[in-house]
Amino acid sequence: MSTEPLDSCDLLCLDLPHAEHVRDTLPTLGDIEPLADAARAFGDPTRLTVALALGTGGQMCGCDIAWIVGQSTKLVSHHLRKLKAANIVASSRTGKLVMYSLTDRGAHLLAVLTEPLTQKSAPASTSDATAGVGYV
Repeated sequence: MSTEPLDSCDLLCLDLPHAEHVRDTLPTLGDIEPLADAARAFGDPTRLTVALALGTGGQMCGCDIAWIVGQSTKLVSHHLRKLKAANIVASSRTGKLVMYSLTDRGAHLLAVLTEPLTQKSAPASTSDATAGVGYV
């Protein structure tokens, strides 16, 4: 029995016309970086919890979010800056308070990411679960 990995070919086999076509259709690295930033932003459990809290509670100040997620205000503020840099969260100042909310993009990405959670808790339906879901 072979112990070689099953995830690579045993010989070089390149369908050059097909590979070139696929390569030509890929977005540039500059176009991919913001998508990777958004994916990384949701890659931390605290940031994901902060985004979920904003998705549920709407616009809130950082103090409320910190209490909701059970973390320090300083830590939550750090994570909110990361989410804001990835265009997932927006902020606005109201007097001495800084209020945070999900952007439309953040809400959409969060909905796609948490779809398995909502499918578990929702009764089965006859509609297509992927209807209306697009790429951002």
